[in-house]
Order: sequence, then C-alpha cells, then structure tokens
Amino acid sequence: MHIATLIQRVAESPVYCNTCPKSVVLGLDNANSYLTVAVGMHIATLIQRVGASFGEPLRPPFPCFDELLYNVPGSEGMLNCPLLLIQVTRLKCGGFIFALRLNHVMSDGLGLAQFLFALGEMAQGVTTHLISPVWERHLLDARHPARITFTHREYDVVEAPVTTPITTLPFDNPVQRSFSFGFAEVSLLRSLLPPHLRRCTTFELIAACLWRCRTLVINLDPDEEVRMLCAVNARSKFNPSLPSGYYGNVFFFPAAITTVKSLREKSLGYAVELIKQAKASVTEEYVKSVAALMVARGKRIHFPNVIGTYIISDLTKAGVEDIDFGWGKAMFAGPSIAVGVISFLMPTKNKKRRSWKSDINLFTGSSDGKVC
Repeated sequence: MHIATLIQRVAESPVYCNTCPKSVVLGLDNANSYLTVAVGMHIATLIQRVGASFGEPLRPPFPCFDELLYNVPGSEGMLNCPLLLIQVTRLKCGGFIFALRLNHVMSDGLGLAQFLFALGEMAQGVTTHLISPVWERHLLDARHPARITFTHREYDVVEAPVTTPITTLPFDNPVQRSFSFGFAEVSLLRSLLPPHLRRCTTFELIAACLWRCRTLVINLDPDEEVRMLCAVNARSKFNPSLPSGYYGNVFFFPAAITTVKSLREKSLGYAVELIKQAKASVTEEYVKSVAALMVARGKRIHFPNVIGTYIISDLTKAGVEDIDFGWGKAMFAGPSIAVGVISFLMPTKNKKRRSWKSDINLFTGSSDGKVC
C-alpha cells in the first residue's frame, strides 16, 4: 500500500495565489512520527477512571488520557509538522491504546478510516487491499475561470454583537459531556415531529435536538443569528463519481441559519427542516463553487468565530469501530475530545442493541457543568 503523502509535510510555496502563498506537500525524511509507550495501568483502572462498568461502552471524555498519551512537541501545527503521528500505549493487562493525530489538510474522516482499515489488514498479513488509495487532488480543483455560484454563508465574516460580550471564541469554561441516544430516545424525539418529517435521518433528528438545546444553554440575544454547520460527505454528488479510494477532504459544511428566538420558540421540526435544506444544497455545483471561493479568498476561508456557530460531524458511517489490528475490535474508537464548537455523533453498542452517542462540547455560564 502506498500513501506516500502521509509521510511528508505541508509547507507554503513561494508561488502565490491571489496574494496568498499556496500550500504544497513536500517530501521530508522522518516527517511522520511513531511512538510506543508502556504504562503500568490496567484496562480495569481505565474503565473505573472514566466512570464505566465492564460490559458498558466507554464514553469520552477520558480524564486520564494526559497520563497515557504524549503530546509530541511541534506536532500540533498545520505547516512544517508531521502529517501523521501514531502512538501505541501498551497497558499492564496486555491491551493497548492506538492513538493517532492527523493533519486534516490531507484527509477527512472517511479517508482516515480507509487508511486505518488498511493498517489493520497489513497487521493481519493481508498483502492485497480491497481499496487502493487515490491522491488525484486535481479532481476538486476550481474551474478556470473560477465561478462562485452559491452564497456560502457558512464562511460569513461575523462580528460578535457588543451586547453579548461572551460570543467570541474561545471560552474559559468548556464542559465536555457525552450523551447517548438509544432507540427509545430517538423514537421519542421522532414522535415530536410532524408526519412529513418523521422519516428524517437519525443524524438530522439528533443534530436538530442538540442545536436547540445548545442554543438554550448559551443564552444569546434573541435576535442574534445562530448557524448549524452540518458535515456532508459529497463523494456521491459527482458525475462521474470520484475514485473509490480517494482519501482527500470531500466533506463540506452547508449552513442552516436562523435567529435565537426562532430556534427557541419554534418546534423541533423547524430545526430539522433547516438542517435538511442545508444538506440538500450540497451538489457537484456547490462543491465547485466552494473551490472558486477558496481561489477568490486565497484559500483562506474560515467558519464564523462566534459562539452562535455550531458544527456536528456524523461519524456513524465511518466504520472505525470495526477496525481490527489482530486483537479484535476496540472497546472505543473515535475522537477522545470534542474540539471548540464541534460535536461528534458516533455509534456505540451496549449489551442489548446499537445506539448513537453524541460527544458534545457544551458551553455553560456556570462552572458546575449543568446543561439542559
């Protein structure tokens, strides 16, 4: 398997694009890092520390990860840093923690999952992989001349209202919590929708619920705009389709936008409708329009840096919970923390049936972490 780009680094080229330097991938010896560490902790201790019991799924946040994972100096940046950092921590009981840090410039979640599945196959002696990696970044290049054909409000430049001094990021009191949505909870939420929306996806339903709850908690001005950015996989939007092994970023973030007052006072179905409309806007033309916007802004596009921006990423279809390095499937597979305004929806299994786990980063006005 050849994914040569992951053993290189990203640097800025002296060639400029619209007054901004272009990012290029450069070869570099030892540009990636691998660490192996042995610790005296047993998996039972880890389970106890996170407040779980044997047989129950592990849920982030993990308060003891600072004791188990080493933050390699110089590995957190985007430029001139390792694109890939892997650490394997061997536990006293014989189990292990496989941790990975990836420069998101190189790959999205599905691309990362493809890489990890291939590692698992290699660990078990497989020499011919089911899906071969494909680089071919030119497939998503902007047209020439570039044409912006959508209003990309997900990249609005938003100023925080002076009446709400806590609306800009970062915050001093983030609270990390995981919430599980089983079939009973999902069915109850679905029953609150009007008939024409009850066939919405589970992601749309949970995302709408979390968006409304979060908006209630952060206590913004009623007339302030809030936006939900939904991570949408656009691989299926192309004709002809992208190669199946394409592991670059093909996720886009259309915005559902409304006011605090509307989101609070209107029904759950209102939020579901907004999210469905935002997701439906992602087409091949939309993707080309985003590429044109990047050209127009010199590739410097950013999400609004205000608390009213909220992002949910659906990891339920990535399949990382099924990766096997030869010791069986993991007790937990997914992000260890929610970062900034991003929450993750992940699958989990209990003794009875499958459920969905939302790893959500909520910001509250109190230090006790109470949320709605």
